[in-house]
Amino acid sequence: MAIIVNLDVMMAKRKISSNELAEKIGITAANLSILKTGKAKAVRFSTLDKICEVLDCQPGDILEYRKE
Repeated sequence: MAIIVNLDVMMAKRKISSNELAEKIGITAANLSILKTGKAKAVRFSTLDKICEVLDCQPGDILEYRKE
């Protein structure tokens, strides 16, 4: 897939654990793991909004497009 998820990079920069982020954005740790590993087929804008709010970042800091 040409969309790369850099969520783990932003989490490391903000020094926040997966469990803490999952709790703050209201999803399960398992669903966050699916998102972090790039296995998710989609992400809700409301979830992306909460992630950006908690991590104080832009969607482009988390999602990246690379030509295959």
